[in-house]
Amino acid sequence: MVKKILAELQLLADQKPVSIMEVCGTHTVAVYRSGIAGLLPKNLRLISGPGCPVCVTSESDFCRFFALSRKKGVIITTFGDLLRVPAGKTSLEKERAKGADVRIVYSPMDALTIAEENPGKDIVFLGIGFETTAPAIAGAVLEAKRRNLKNFFLLSALKTIPAAMEALLNFPKVRIDGYLCPGNVSVIIGSRPYRFISEEYHRPAVITGFQPEDILKGLLLILKQIKSGKPKVEIQYRAAVHPEGNEVAQKLIGRVFADGPASWRGLGVIPKTGLKLKTEFKRFDGQKHFHLPDGETIKPNPACRCGEVITGAITPEDCQQFRRKCTPEKPLGPCMVSVEGTCAAHYKYGK
Repeated sequence: MVKKILAELQLLADQKPVSIMEVCGTHTVAVYRSGIAGLLPKNLRLISGPGCPVCVTSESDFCRFFALSRKKGVIITTFGDLLRVPAGKTSLEKERAKGADVRIVYSPMDALTIAEENPGKDIVFLGIGFETTAPAIAGAVLEAKRRNLKNFFLLSALKTIPAAMEALLNFPKVRIDGYLCPGNVSVIIGSRPYRFISEEYHRPAVITGFQPEDILKGLLLILKQIKSGKPKVEIQYRAAVHPEGNEVAQKLIGRVFADGPASWRGLGVIPKTGLKLKTEFKRFDGQKHFHLPDGETIKPNPACRCGEVITGAITPEDCQQFRRKCTPEKPLGPCMVSVEGTCAAHYKYGK
């Protein structure tokens, strides 16, 4: 089947360069691990976009994380990938070595347990991720309210994908001829939020699964749309994605969160791409409770080009530090830390 799809791709591809961006960390890993890019027609280029939630977390977000870690009586709970991300001259790992109480959890519900076990401390969950993780975090906030927990807080750096994809279509440093839309996010939001891609920007968009065959089928559908001149949003990943998405999860997100601006690494502040707690849940808002810096940032490491990598402006190989001074053991930025990071995937599976 794969050989047949590759043959069809070769027939459809002409001499005109075509750049297609995948916006999902799992897709990025699958592309590098399977060697798909090396099998494609020479004029068909795959670009890795901002599909890694750790990677898009900005320096201003880390400024808040570090300020929080230095407050007395606070226990920070977070997913593991966030711990090792360097920002400025420090990281949460280094702050922990200095005495900060930073604990890795596997679910936001784990943070509630820690809050119950430590009534004399303030427990803060660092909320990062996209629409995929937002329902579970919303559920944890609702459960904290039900349990009447006074010492649980959320510091939200949650982001939503579609508006960021639109920002990239207007980004001067990269040309995107079509999108492989994120499969996991699309399970939650469905296909309708991507309509602007075809209706306003006249580019094809296909939601794909995560196997190499799925990705190749998605690319084939995009090329067929380009050939026909009739761009639209298609679902290749029909086993899990429906046009309307998961309405229960959407309602859960809408129950707890409201849209707001969010700061993205490499893209800056994008309106209506952040998820902030609604007024009803303001007592759980770590930002307000701890009076954390808002808008302040850490000076980025000039040697790290993660911002350019996750916007598709460059590939990891274009960075002079890649494989030299930047490795998984000594990362200069989040793209080399996260398991979904483009640099980490390229380091592990690339040439």
